Amino acid sequence: MPTYQLQDLTVRHLGGRSAPALQAINLTVEQGEQLALIGPSGAGKTTLLATLSLSHKPSEGRFHAFGVEPWALGEAARHRLRAQLFLAPQTPPLPPRQRVVTAVLAARLPQWSVWRALVSLFKPEDPEAAWQALSRFNLGDKLYSRVDRLSGGERQRCGLARLLLSPARSLLVDEPLSALDPALSELTLTTLREEARARNATLICSLHQVDLALSHFPRIVALRDGRIAFDLPRDQVTPQMIATLYQGEQPPATLPHGDEHDAMAVKLGVGACL
Repeated sequence: MPTYQLQDLTVRHLGGRSAPALQAINLTVEQGEQLALIGPSGAGKTTLLATLSLSHKPSEGRFHAFGVEPWALGEAARHRLRAQLFLAPQTPPLPPRQRVVTAVLAARLPQWSVWRALVSLFKPEDPEAAWQALSRFNLGDKLYSRVDRLSGGERQRCGLARLLLSPARSLLVDEPLSALDPALSELTLTTLREEARARNATLICSLHQVDLALSHFPRIVALRDGRIAFDLPRDQVTPQMIATLYQGEQPPATLPHGDEHDAMAVKLGVGACL
């Protein structure tokens, strides 16, 4: 059963008077599949992730998640379905005065009673699990630090450590590398892919680093102006496609292509925000 099936999907932002943020989206994502979303600034990548996480209600078209129509369910049933989805935004909503261990263990709140959650605020229930999750992102030494003492990149990785403790079957990650250096970027993508593979979870990750998208993800979905520009296996994505996709953007990176990954580099434009 596919994780997602979208047919002729249109999404408008609140008010709905401007042009749709997403238009005529047709997309099927199988359970356990891993894909990268790429595209220039304002292409609709963040809106698509928010829609897949049930944060945005589509205006038109059909949308199925795990074989059901989420917006045809009652609020309680839709809330239970949301527990199967984990959205890691570019800037994690971490309480600044909270300890990192508590912020990471918050991933288990959907599974806990109110009393259990309150007790864990004062005495973290499973600090070992939080430490192990943080350690996979080279952040284990920050276990008992306060969130407001973390750098931007550390906060990003703290938010991703939450993902590791979530039981979700769909992992939606928005620009996880924007504050990370190249070595941490490689570590982060490798960890996310390993975790998704280990639990047969679907992984959808938006990236503005096209070279990393192509080197880590077998399927590339490109968005431009709220529409899917192409949806292809990475070895079918050509430099010409990328140049057209990012036409008008600044060229910050190189693109390895196909079987010539080590021999061919093409300057590309990449959007900085979604």
